[in-house]
Amino acid sequence: MTVEKPAGQPESVQERLLAETAPLIEQLVAERVASRLMAQDATLWGPEAEPEASIRLAWTTLHSTSRPLVEEIEKLRDELAAEGVDRVVLAGMGGSSLAPEVITNTAGVPLVVLDTTDPGQVADALSGDLTRTVLVVSSKSGSTVETDSHRRIFEEAFAAKGIDAASRIVVVTDPESPLATSAGEAGYRKVFLADPHVGGRYSALTAFGLVPSGLAGADLRELLADAARTAHDLADDRPDNPALILAAALGAAHVRGAEKVVLADTGSGIKGFGEWAEQLIAESTGKNGTGLLPVVVESPDSPGFADAGEDATPVAIGPAQDDTMLSTSGDLGGLFLLWEYATAIVGRLLAINPFDQPDVEAAKKAARSLLDSPSTDEGAPTLVDGPVEVFAPPGLLPEGTGTLGDALRALLASAPEFGYLAVQAYLDRIADASAVVLRGELARRTGLQTTFGWGPRFLHSTGQYHKGGHQNGVFLQITGAVAEDMQVPGRPYTLGTLQRAQALGDGQVLVEHERPVLRLHFTDRAAGLAHLVKAVQEVGA
Repeated sequence: MTVEKPAGQPESVQERLLAETAPLIEQLVAERVASRLMAQDATLWGPEAEPEASIRLAWTTLHSTSRPLVEEIEKLRDELAAEGVDRVVLAGMGGSSLAPEVITNTAGVPLVVLDTTDPGQVADALSGDLTRTVLVVSSKSGSTVETDSHRRIFEEAFAAKGIDAASRIVVVTDPESPLATSAGEAGYRKVFLADPHVGGRYSALTAFGLVPSGLAGADLRELLADAARTAHDLADDRPDNPALILAAALGAAHVRGAEKVVLADTGSGIKGFGEWAEQLIAESTGKNGTGLLPVVVESPDSPGFADAGEDATPVAIGPAQDDTMLSTSGDLGGLFLLWEYATAIVGRLLAINPFDQPDVEAAKKAARSLLDSPSTDEGAPTLVDGPVEVFAPPGLLPEGTGTLGDALRALLASAPEFGYLAVQAYLDRIADASAVVLRGELARRTGLQTTFGWGPRFLHSTGQYHKGGHQNGVFLQITGAVAEDMQVPGRPYTLGTLQRAQALGDGQVLVEHERPVLRLHFTDRAAGLAHLVKAVQEVGA
């Protein structure tokens, strides 16, 4: 497990960062931060954080404590295979889905991940062979609305096929959660109780990460062994501890105004690590008006990474390609642990609690309020340009704005110097996958660090930073017409209604935080996306 620091030229930003890192590393070593973290010392983040930290540090020993789970998971996998059940669908959000997706993609084993409220994407998951399907329902609280909706939909679908639904549902949750209780009452196939002293974004090596990954066929023993090999180094109070180096580099960068962390894979062999790290970093640090904003880019040649300015630190996942970037490399289990250690230590350097997420609930409350009063009247759009309806809060668009391109220019003009642009796509990340091109196109033409998130997935990730972190973001929200909606059994709403409520609710909270939000609604998704891409290309022409 390694962290490589940039060399650079004496006058470069990177060299100054390196010089600033040394005293921080010396400080962390003197304060024995690494060994105290392994020992689960809850006082590391100050008295205000201590109550939460005291029940959130069991992740430091998961490489050992999770080992008994492996045999249990393998036994269930063999039982299901003997019954002809070998297709695994995971219903989970945030930490319940991001780690399993990285683990299985890297291992090359199939896992269908449902972390969406888009009816089309859920319908796609339902269209698979249900006679071969097991559903893993994964929720720490047991009350996650998206995951509960998926469970209800699949339960009904199993029954409609004459399949005993209870025999095809596996639950991962915390002890005594509402889901644990209801799963027992329903007689579901298996209930795995995770360690309640691990927060969701630190749960990669708990039952939340291991159960769906192991049922899908990933090698869990190797994953935990990778983490165990790294754990000793990360707990050592030495200046070459990779977690201390990474934390000090990011902390020093933040002090000098580089609050963005741009992540690009440089040939690590690990697929999707940036998306997992995105939640870890954003939810852990983005609060109290401070924090690190993770920006996941497509490649090291992508805008935002190759041309990172003074407000950003490029970090490679894999070997460093030159001396201008930090890099972290190693096996997946070790990288999980490295970034968890470093992020927790950055919390100490930024004087924040890295284990709470005080602003996540705001968007959920706003969405619930809209579900309670599900009016379809959104008011007239500010303007309509072909298949795109543009909705803007008062004061964002100047008088006379008549085209989509004009609206985009007005949004971008509202960004402060060294601000960022967040693209939030409440669409189908399978059928509408080409929307991801917007990140690079906008970053290239604006010079702004630009993030891309699928809604509502990002609400359980960067959503915390958007409200609690540095208030220098502008937001481009995208919604689309639903061709075929889907009723949520036992609930008075459809998936389309829920998706709309989540988008509008989050937008409402951002506006209340006085952040610029422009919502684009595609009356025809394919045509709307093509029209938007064309408008973006003209913005910087």
